[in-house]
Amino acid sequence: MLKRIPILLLMFFGCIANMLAQDSIPDKQQAKRKAKADQRYEEYSFSPAIDIYKKVLDKGYVSSDLLKRLGNAYYFNAKYQEAANIYKKLEESYPDEMGVDFIFRYAQSLKSLGNYDEAGQLMEKFKTMTAVDVDFDEDYLAKIEENSGRYGVKPFEYNSKYSDFAASFYEKGLIFASDRDTGNLARYRHTWNSKDFLDLYKVDADSASNGRAIKLEGDVNTRLHESTSVVTKDGTTMYFTRNNFLDGKKKKDEEGIIRLKIYSAERVNGVWTNITELPFNNDSYSVAHPVLSPDEKRLYFVSDMTGSAGESDIFMTEIIGDGTYGPIINLGKNINTIGRETFPFITKDGVLYFSSDGHQGLGGLDVFATKIAFNDYDQPVVNVGRPINGPLDDFSFIFDSESKKGYFSSNREGGMGEDDIYEFVENDPLVLDCIQEVSGTVRDRISNEVLAGATVMVIDEENKEISSTITDSKGNYVLQLDCSKGNFVRASRDGYVPAEEYLNKSDGKPRIIDFYLERDVVTGGFGDDLAKLLQLSTIYFDLNKYNIRPDAEIEIQKVIVAMEKYPSLKIKVNSHTDSRGNDAYNLWLSQKRAESTINYMISKGIAADRLQSEGFGESRLVNECANGVPCSSEQHQLNRRSEFIIFD
Repeated sequence: MLKRIPILLLMFFGCIANMLAQDSIPDKQQAKRKAKADQRYEEYSFSPAIDIYKKVLDKGYVSSDLLKRLGNAYYFNAKYQEAANIYKKLEESYPDEMGVDFIFRYAQSLKSLGNYDEAGQLMEKFKTMTAVDVDFDEDYLAKIEENSGRYGVKPFEYNSKYSDFAASFYEKGLIFASDRDTGNLARYRHTWNSKDFLDLYKVDADSASNGRAIKLEGDVNTRLHESTSVVTKDGTTMYFTRNNFLDGKKKKDEEGIIRLKIYSAERVNGVWTNITELPFNNDSYSVAHPVLSPDEKRLYFVSDMTGSAGESDIFMTEIIGDGTYGPIINLGKNINTIGRETFPFITKDGVLYFSSDGHQGLGGLDVFATKIAFNDYDQPVVNVGRPINGPLDDFSFIFDSESKKGYFSSNREGGMGEDDIYEFVENDPLVLDCIQEVSGTVRDRISNEVLAGATVMVIDEENKEISSTITDSKGNYVLQLDCSKGNFVRASRDGYVPAEEYLNKSDGKPRIIDFYLERDVVTGGFGDDLAKLLQLSTIYFDLNKYNIRPDAEIEIQKVIVAMEKYPSLKIKVNSHTDSRGNDAYNLWLSQKRAESTINYMISKGIAADRLQSEGFGESRLVNECANGVPCSSEQHQLNRRSEFIIFD
């Protein structure tokens, strides 16, 4: 598929071509041949360039520049065996010229040939030569095999002897890209690989295409490339990739390259028309491979724009409406690598599938998956394994997570054309790693003081401890758990009753859980207010009354339970009034309220010798509402209260 990918995947190579050193070749005729090949190369005409470079090389004229260009021409046409041979010759003949880009492509070529050991050695060398943070897992092949065997694959019945790929769901069928013979007398050919330009076809989408593949109606297809499309659920809007071509005119950048752009089209009376270029396109870089989020509020795409981590990255923008879009956001280094990330697709349940040669795979482009719910692009990236992936290029993966059916493309051996579409059924669900961050603070429930040194652990549904951490000096903790299944998060500390919260499986959105631990013994001493230790609501009384209100009864029951749990606990009930009424009356009323409270507790089984009472009238107001001070009813009520003081 790299016969198609350089075109569809972003023609980034011109900048590299200009950077390559120009080594001299002594023979004038060979120099002319090489100059002609260089011109073809810089125009991305790799197929003619290969022929010319090879002839020059066969005549014994060698330079580092020629080997670099020939190796890259092979690589970007998916001729991995030939690319590996040339890169090896470059490494042996010009070791100082073997930069990190060529080491990376050499390693990828070897992986496509199944030479994983030597490829791994090259990647270790690459890692030491670059400042890029690259994470290599020595057991990646074993992990890929663990995910393998989940899919049943068969060829798409509408493949041709040409290139067919980039399927997308459309109505009841598909839209896909193909350079198959259209019946035109004059066929437009692209010199990258001497093949025809691509158009969009539909199959089994409606009565017109039932049982056969036909060109998409309307103004979408032109004499240049069209590929990778996505249609909105209501069937009225399409986003698609095309060469920089609009209103019959093609545009080139400063290097003479016709870049890729994303366009939209409207479906009017059954045909696609009103072609509009999206505003974030640019003549100096490529933008391609659009796909919509499940809610159709975000558009994901691929580009080699400034700021890309590698040769092409996946980006996202919000669809605001009326032809406007939000800021362009790079999905980040967890997804984007130093290599190529391309052909994104997002399922209804928020799983991003994409192709990459930067993540560890079996060779060429492999298909990977990761969860991206809640705009979180930091979840683990998983290789979907065989038989979807193989040593060559596997890409443009689409999947209906309800029917468990989908399609992907590949240039694997045994296909009908250069690139073929394959259909598949997922027989065994792909289990994606799901890492959720949980953080929070652990505090004393009574005093609200932070608890440093508390243990917070993750416990699975079988009561097995998975991981744990300790709160810092500020009582804070951070831990991670597997959100593909249910977990308990438990906080504990000496002298406190443990507390825990159950987290059901989720899509990985970060959670904050604050724990408030209760002491396992009442540690209050003489003079402490048990109501504060137990965090009780204040016991209030109605104006001029001393009967126990229903809301107060609930709080007093908590005191009774504490006294039942701790038989040595003794309580003195202090009752108070507001300032209304004379002092003598208020003193009597407060005493009656205190007595009413302890009588209630005695009636519930608490021994009388464990209880005392005292009324303080209006002598201990909690606010400024003294005699003669105007206050609201709510302010006065704050003073009509009872306290539960521990005594020896």
